[in-house]
Amino acid sequence: MYLADHTWPELGDRLEEASTAIVPLGSTEQHGPHLPLATDHLIAEGLATAAAEETGLPRTPTVDIGVSPHHRQFPGTLWVDPPEFRDYVESFTRNLAYHGIDRVVYVNAHGGNVDHLREVGRRLHQDGTMYAIEWMWDESIPELVDDLFARNGPHAGPKETAMITHLAPDLVHPEEFEAARDGGLVDIDDSETMVHGARTFYDAVDNSANGAFGDPTDVTPEKAERLFEAAADQLVRLLEWLDAREFESLMPEPRVE
Repeated sequence: MYLADHTWPELGDRLEEASTAIVPLGSTEQHGPHLPLATDHLIAEGLATAAAEETGLPRTPTVDIGVSPHHRQFPGTLWVDPPEFRDYVESFTRNLAYHGIDRVVYVNAHGGNVDHLREVGRRLHQDGTMYAIEWMWDESIPELVDDLFARNGPHAGPKETAMITHLAPDLVHPEEFEAARDGGLVDIDDSETMVHGARTFYDAVDNSANGAFGDPTDVTPEKAERLFEAAADQLVRLLEWLDAREFESLMPEPRVE
């Protein structure tokens, strides 16, 4: 159920029946020469929509802009600073609590959001407001990702290329796959920005001239469908697990005496 499609009278009864909400979050940032800036938020919204349809749980609108200053050198990339991002997400999550939601899954598709979503979840958990957890789609199916693609990458590589191939194929530029591979960084271990155990880079462009990591050339529609369905299934399982928990069991343990 997508909240924004309904009237408030319709939502009154529906929200009374729900305890868990789905919140998709991504980014608007460069994804190499072959994928749109919308990649992350399209993936998050696609998975959240599929899970909401399967479970009947409410889904909020998507947060399209995330913590992406490390991609700022590439035209079109948008970002918000971490404190503002955390405060914004925490504020509207508390709105959900006001309407009776006491647990949330942040369906996240952008690595730059991870730590900040976990911090928001910690705050809400600590004061007893809500149980909110961050879920990153590719971390739910790591073996399948590795099985499908020989040379993965953390950003704009085959796994993200596959997801957009499934969700929005008209936005993918397959004619640029080889350019993405050859002008980017195929293997993160080949980066020369680790010096004596220290990370000497701050931005994506320090490692990849065109912003792509990995090799998207072996992406196929069949692999793309398999990847999406596997991730969506994991999300549904997580939501069903969370929705079945007693709220008290999700709250902080008492102080040890």
